[in-house]
Amino acid sequence: MGLDIPIAWLSLLLFGGLGLLLMLGLPMAFCTGSLATIFLFVFGTPAVLNMMPARIFPFMTDYQLSAVPLFIFMAAILEKAGIIEELFDVIYKWLGALKGGLASATVVACTLLAAMVGVVGATEVTMGMIALPAMLRRGYDQKIACGSLLAGGTLGILIPPSVMAIVYAVVAQQSLGELLVGSVFPGLLLSSMYVIYITIRCYINPALGPALPIEERIDMRKKLILLRNTIAPILLILLVLGVIFFGIATPVEAAGIGTFGALAVCAMNGRLNWLNIEEAAIATLKATAMVMWIFFGATMFVGFFIVKGGQTFVAQSILGTGLGPYGILLLMMVVLFVLGMFLDWVGILLLTVPIFVPILTALSFHGVLGIEGVKPADIPLWYGVIFIVNMQMAFLSPPFGYSLFYLKSVAPPQITMATIFKSAMPFIGLQATCNLLCIVFPQIILWLPSKLYTGH
Repeated sequence: MGLDIPIAWLSLLLFGGLGLLLMLGLPMAFCTGSLATIFLFVFGTPAVLNMMPARIFPFMTDYQLSAVPLFIFMAAILEKAGIIEELFDVIYKWLGALKGGLASATVVACTLLAAMVGVVGATEVTMGMIALPAMLRRGYDQKIACGSLLAGGTLGILIPPSVMAIVYAVVAQQSLGELLVGSVFPGLLLSSMYVIYITIRCYINPALGPALPIEERIDMRKKLILLRNTIAPILLILLVLGVIFFGIATPVEAAGIGTFGALAVCAMNGRLNWLNIEEAAIATLKATAMVMWIFFGATMFVGFFIVKGGQTFVAQSILGTGLGPYGILLLMMVVLFVLGMFLDWVGILLLTVPIFVPILTALSFHGVLGIEGVKPADIPLWYGVIFIVNMQMAFLSPPFGYSLFYLKSVAPPQITMATIFKSAMPFIGLQATCNLLCIVFPQIILWLPSKLYTGH
């Protein structure tokens, strides 16, 4: 028989222990998994111990999760294909004559790459190696150069196909197709906000992002010829997203089609060889294994917490603040932002979504400022996109935002960590603004799924 302990003390022990192990530098997957196992033995019962296989096996056999390794492999193959260099070259020659054009080109290239790969790391590192030296060589301000790369790179988790959306859909039991479609407009809105911000800053102070010198610019005929290099990647984007949006294939089948398309693009570029395939496969294996171990550990951790009454405790604590539905949602956003400073997105998603979504679905969001609210059935979809935008902030938030370290790993020595931290701040503000717009105007998220999915 397990020890009996008040849920408040159990919560303190459980999350305090997690914080301590993470501060010691242990991996998230093993922290959550080992803590859950220990607490199950100490505070659980023989019946509760059955929860371990009952929580893990459904994930191991979930069909939608098979899209994760496929999209990661697709990203790794496209990285080997040299697509990123080609896209950036084309876009910066089109936009280079504008003030801040190279930084805007970086964001646009990252937006297109996000629609192909759905993974942040590959885009951030490769674009950092290509775009950052190009901007610094042409006298760009370090903070504008780094900020455009950081912000553009994080679009990979929002614009479909997104690995984060796949994981959220599985955990929240939400339609993956609807979630991917609902992410389109917020992703394009955020990308546009980045470009507008960069352009305004550089036109106010041209020294931040000077236009390309006259001798480096090309005429319209050459620009049109350059577009040939974008045909294959754009066809791939249209193929993958088109088959999902029009219901021709499920997201998992689309991932398989996209992976085949990525191999074809790699072959067209003359880079399809056994060495590249082997390296892409090993990178996929490592990334997928990491995600799945975090899945197993975090799902046991949260499962134990819920079985012991943790969900009711958290719900009562949040509702006890006396805040209205939108106040509670904003409180959750603050919690996610703080967690994002220290944990990776997989852990945050698995720890919070099973607890937060049931609380939100029990509330009524009638709208603010006279604007139409959200129907109860749409809340998991609406919250899913808001959550993903919030996790973009987590990628950029000091001290442990992943994108900050991805960029530092490839930045030249003169770019300090302090510069990278400062460069992220305005873009975190833009992400918060986008999230606020999606909360106040839910149709930014819900309109497209309502048109493409009948009966939505």
